[in-house]
Amino acid sequence: MKIKNKAQCGSLESSDLMVFVEPADSLKIEIESSVKKQYGKSIERTVKEELERAGVKSVYIKIQDAGALDPTIRARVSTALKRGSK
Repeated sequence: MKIKNKAQCGSLESSDLMVFVEPADSLKIEIESSVKKQYGKSIERTVKEELERAGVKSVYIKIQDAGALDPTIRARVSTALKRGSK
């Protein structure tokens, strides 16, 4: 999958997150979270797994987390990637 456009998915409600994607020449992941110290590596791992699953190797992806669980992270990243590939 190739990211062709800017796209986003999610909300900043409690237990959710906003995912922003845009085309890039390399992979860059930026995470903002109030629980980054405790869960930042886990969030990044989940995002990378979704990128790998979708076959995305180059994208700028920004995560604004409000305490989302793994299934929510996966769903939001997947949807943002699909929207950005259209």
